[in-house]
Amino acid sequence: MKGTRQLPRTFETDAGAVEVRFMAPSDEPALLEFARSLPVHDMLFLPRDIAQPKVLAAWVREVERGTLPTLLAVKDGRVVGCGSMVRDPQSWSPHVAEVRVVIAPELRGKGVGRTMSQECFAILVAEGVEKIIAQMTLDQQGAIAVFESLGFRSEALLRDHVQDRDGKKHDIVILSHDVAKVMARMGAYGLTQAF
Repeated sequence: MKGTRQLPRTFETDAGAVEVRFMAPSDEPALLEFARSLPVHDMLFLPRDIAQPKVLAAWVREVERGTLPTLLAVKDGRVVGCGSMVRDPQSWSPHVAEVRVVIAPELRGKGVGRTMSQECFAILVAEGVEKIIAQMTLDQQGAIAVFESLGFRSEALLRDHVQDRDGKKHDIVILSHDVAKVMARMGAYGLTQAF
């Protein structure tokens, strides 16, 4: 997957220059620092608490194996965001991938999340993924807007699906993008090269 995009690349955002690159095992300490700086609520859509060292260590092992490609957003030498692309080619859904993007609170609304989401999306489309999903808590309206601007649509609402450390339950919304259908429609109009 690393050969599908020209990374690292520097993007100009409303927050200034941000480098986007693939995560390496040596990024573990910086990623742990980033995860621990996030409000817990911001991580509820993730299957595990990435601020826990053992969870992060398992993630790094998956990155090393090449089974969980992850992009990092780096600004001024500090990790300010990450985007993972989750696929299971051995499952009944090898054509489906999930994008998980988390951005530092102070950089939200400044184009960093959009850049990360677009890069993950482009990598997965180049890899031939036919459907991409993203999930988040219902109140993460900025993240929902970013994914909707990329063509994602609401597919499901899971009520009381996650529970924070205080025991409060939260809804999760699942958005999806049917890449295969969009590509087929574009092909009918001769637009696939532009995509």
